[in-house]
Amino acid sequence: MRRSTAVQIAGELRAHGFQAWLVGGCVRDLILGREPADYDIATDAKPEQLIEMFPKAQLVGTQFGVVLVDGVEVATFRSDRSYLDGRHPVEVSFETDAKQDVLRRDFTINALLLDPALASSPELASKVVDYVGGLDDLRKGLIRAIGDPEQRFEEDHLRMLRAIRFAARFGFEIEPATMAAIQKLHGRIVRVSPERIRDELVRILTEGAARRGLELLDSSGLLSDILPEVAAMKGVEQPPQFHPEGDVWTHTLLMLEGLRSPTATLALGVLLHDVGKPGTFRIAERIRFDGHVELGEKIARDILTRLRLSNAAIEQVIALVANHMRFGHVHEMRESKLKRMLRMERFDEHLELHRLDCSASHGNLENYNFAKCKLEQLPPEQLRPARLLTGRDLIEAGYAPGPDFTRMLEMAEDAQLESKIHSKEDALELVKSAFGRAQK
Repeated sequence: MRRSTAVQIAGELRAHGFQAWLVGGCVRDLILGREPADYDIATDAKPEQLIEMFPKAQLVGTQFGVVLVDGVEVATFRSDRSYLDGRHPVEVSFETDAKQDVLRRDFTINALLLDPALASSPELASKVVDYVGGLDDLRKGLIRAIGDPEQRFEEDHLRMLRAIRFAARFGFEIEPATMAAIQKLHGRIVRVSPERIRDELVRILTEGAARRGLELLDSSGLLSDILPEVAAMKGVEQPPQFHPEGDVWTHTLLMLEGLRSPTATLALGVLLHDVGKPGTFRIAERIRFDGHVELGEKIARDILTRLRLSNAAIEQVIALVANHMRFGHVHEMRESKLKRMLRMERFDEHLELHRLDCSASHGNLENYNFAKCKLEQLPPEQLRPARLLTGRDLIEAGYAPGPDFTRMLEMAEDAQLESKIHSKEDALELVKSAFGRAQK
């Protein structure tokens, strides 16, 4: 749908005498045989001309010549002047030459031009206009900055993270001079807004090559800048009887490698589930990490708040960190406690994190299989039954609201989940036996 829209928009531009090219990631993805998520068009039409041609177009960045037409980003050819904030050019000049436009872009593989009408051509690569050697870099599997890599990264510091993301996603290498520039300038990344860092980090963790992405973040120097708490996992040994794979860093890498189309919260939960271990390492009769879950919750919350994730996302990741050790006790849990665990919000993520945790260490999936089978066997009405006893029932029975209310209700629900009571009357009798009759 979006491709046909882009072809139609380009056709209208050309019918009015303007140039119109597909540019950027969509061309790269088409050559790689991937379906692009978005289609971008570059043109020599000025912003005011675009608005005149497409009255319903949305103004996205008029000062940079960018408008949105039916979901397709259409941008005027431009060259950028000096950058002062590591993100935005101080001044742009609109151009009539497509070559000048691609020369200001980040990486060669993102600077290819294609006539939209040829997007379905069987010999696509031969139709591409390439001013920067991007086709050759695609064939070689290289992420290469256009022109001077240090200048590209000084212009927009986030490009360093984008280089990592593209290399991980496509399984490419970062060209040596480009990597050297990142290693030299990596400290600039702290000048970038937390939101932009967060978005790139989430993409690195969820686009299919999280382990490679984390390793590249580490080798580039960027990891210590944006996630020093994760970098601290390196070299933190673990008890070999439980973790024959090695230190906390290796364990985390193996878990990231096992991710399959994860949600952002699951990926972040995997990354941070053991973030409390470096701060709790000690050796007694063996290596121990007493309190690592509690410390991990605090550190994870600090990280996620710093990266400005939504409150809902933060609470889910914290829940994953807080509960990842509970699976070790599923066989001994009372039925009520087990059911409460199984009905946690988005329990599928808890279960998958535990599977990855076991697979990346001792390999014993007994607890995982037990919890998974219980979840599959229990019908919803047993897992989340309507409560037999409510606070209103207690008040009507003559009990005054107070500290005991919560304990009364929890005791009644436990008995209900364990099939020991079956009616409100049963529940009230249970409360009376444990707390005495109400003082009416």
